[in-house]
Amino acid sequence: MNQTMTEDPSLSIGLEGDVPKESDDTGAQLTHRAEKVGQAATQTGKKIADYVSHKAHDATNTVGEGLKSLGDTVREKTPSGAATTAVADSLEHAGRYLQEEGLGGAAHDLTDLIRRNPIPALLVGIGFGFLIAQATASKRG
Repeated sequence: MNQTMTEDPSLSIGLEGDVPKESDDTGAQLTHRAEKVGQAATQTGKKIADYVSHKAHDATNTVGEGLKSLGDTVREKTPSGAATTAVADSLEHAGRYLQEEGLGGAAHDLTDLIRRNPIPALLVGIGFGFLIAQATASKRG
């Protein structure tokens, strides 16, 4: 008669029968909840990416319109000449390009330009690095 509670066959059978079923249910519920959370996070991420993309597109269009407007202003406010016409045409062309191609198109074109001309691109990068270093060094000392 020195049986403990865990040695009692009626108690251990009742617990053994219920625990696996409850743990299976709990595991399935946790898996389902995790899937729902993952889906919600994915949807939120997509919404954020769409919003940022839309804002970048709007900003690019605004910059493009500004460049075209600046080209018109240069053409109207400065004395006419070959240099003025060239600057105004370049500004208008750049504005149109940004509106049509966007930042993605500009990045793609820049990548292609660098691939076609790697040495000049490297030299330009070194030159910009040198200028930035000079500009920051002169502010420090």
